[in-house]
Amino acid sequence: MESFIVSARKYRPLGFEEVVGQSHITTTLKNAIEHNQLAQALLFCGPRGVGKTTCARILSRMINGFEAQNGDANTSNLNIYELDAASNNSVEDIRNLIDQVRYPPQEGKYKVYIIDEVHMLSNQAFNAFLKTLEEPPSYAIFILATTEKHKVIPTILSRCQIYDFKRIEIEDIVGQLKKIAKEEGISYDDDALHLIAQRSDGALRDALSMFDLIVTFSSDKKITYQKTITHLHILDHDYYFKLSDLFIEQNLSATLVLFDEILKKGFDAHNFLIGLAQHFRDVLVCQNPATLVLLEVSENVKNKFKDQAERSSTSFLLSGLNMINQCDQGYKQSKNQRLHIELCLMKLSQLDRAFKLSASEKGEKKKVLT
Repeated sequence: MESFIVSARKYRPLGFEEVVGQSHITTTLKNAIEHNQLAQALLFCGPRGVGKTTCARILSRMINGFEAQNGDANTSNLNIYELDAASNNSVEDIRNLIDQVRYPPQEGKYKVYIIDEVHMLSNQAFNAFLKTLEEPPSYAIFILATTEKHKVIPTILSRCQIYDFKRIEIEDIVGQLKKIAKEEGISYDDDALHLIAQRSDGALRDALSMFDLIVTFSSDKKITYQKTITHLHILDHDYYFKLSDLFIEQNLSATLVLFDEILKKGFDAHNFLIGLAQHFRDVLVCQNPATLVLLEVSENVKNKFKDQAERSSTSFLLSGLNMINQCDQGYKQSKNQRLHIELCLMKLSQLDRAFKLSASEKGEKKKVLT
């Protein structure tokens, strides 16, 4: 049986042109190599799963003229050393690394040291590293990678050229997932891929892990929206659309029944509340064409938001958002958390009636005054 390789490894970029969503980094690095202006100490920082280690490996191969055969090729090359600072964070580990730096490369032009999770080094290890990092031999290049730049001491930061990686845009992640699905002969729903991308929080590696999981779950090699929400245990958009419609219709009893159905399906009440606030926000941004770009969903779901935005008043959405936010703030302190949310839902279902009542009272006052 052929061994399975996860997509994050199988489709790891081999060149800068394949790196997704980090053009500001890859362009700078390519220019630095081309004009021979590459610093000897680089710090790659940013969220998890956005390509820091991948870019470090590509850079290491490019400056040495090595060719990669697959996503993990040449990581064991004698010119390229990878150190995990999470498990090698002592002074002794850094001293061993400094001893290796003394010897020039046997082949190629540079010895490259990639230190992952560098913020995990102890203060003593950082201090032992300072002199070598500031004045390394001409053939040595250090690439430090971290998800927590603020934990790296200032004396290290001042000796490095800093590259800030960003979270990958949802559309870029969806594009990469489509490319891999086509390569693997997997059919998919656009809504499903958008859901995976949203759930990944800008980390392509997380998106690929979820993608693999759902493909494994689907014996027919189809990624459908229904399978995705079931396997990732995500509350379907339709529940929020139904709830909002019930608020507009002022149907209090049906609102409580629907909330009960959501809880019976095993969804967390607090996560539901956060999702409801996000839904109100998304409907609100759909009311103005200028803010539509803030809505990161598929076209199918976007049309549903537009339809609901046309039937909702801005005052209703703003007041609703404020009420949900207040409910969220008081959730942890509440002794009866279910009732706390139900009370919020009851108020939302009567919000339009309160607006109309307030408007009629103002009208009557005007008549009396005239």
